[in-house]
Amino acid sequence: MDIASTVQGLLIAAPPILVAITFHEASHGFIANRLGDPTAKFVGRLTLNPIKHIDPVGTIILPIFLYIFSGFIIGWAKPVPINPNNFRNPKRDMAISAAAGPLINIILALLSILIIWLIIFPLSRVLPDLMTKTVLVPLHQMLRVSAVINVVLAIFNMIPIPPLDGGRVAVGILPHEQAMALSKLEPYGFFIVIFLFFFLKIGSFIFGPVINFVLRLTG
Repeated sequence: MDIASTVQGLLIAAPPILVAITFHEASHGFIANRLGDPTAKFVGRLTLNPIKHIDPVGTIILPIFLYIFSGFIIGWAKPVPINPNNFRNPKRDMAISAAAGPLINIILALLSILIIWLIIFPLSRVLPDLMTKTVLVPLHQMLRVSAVINVVLAIFNMIPIPPLDGGRVAVGILPHEQAMALSKLEPYGFFIVIFLFFFLKIGSFIFGPVINFVLRLTG
């Protein structure tokens, strides 16, 4: 293992990951607050300060471990607390606030791609080689990681299994009986996801083509 390249990779990946998970969690709280639930505001989670959203395992330990041993990074932040009893329409508003996280990740991914297309690529053709290598190349790599991480987070979180965001959205839009049946899976949701990804290996089918597509788009 090349320690220098591993450290460099982590330094490039860390800022996009922190931005992705911070905006993801803050957007849940922001939309919930707009819909009538101030819980996240009362506990200080309506902020873009990443320290407020860091989960020691999901934000630090697991991403570093995965990167060192697999080259792939995924993680999570502390969930923003939401009390659906404060919503005017709990079923609908819970779905809307849940969808906010993946939506902001898609926006961040598109923004990263646009910056590469509209700024990085044009500047790399006109700036001296030294400036390109020392400034644009690391920035380009960081933006590529941002695009990939945000797309992966959005897709992963929209898997329709509670407590993932997609599960909460599905519960919000399904008829009552089907919504109640799906919501009963929440205590087992992460075990189901672990089984799907680590034993059935569905991650390669879901994320592989998407990651390759994003990497081709971003050069």
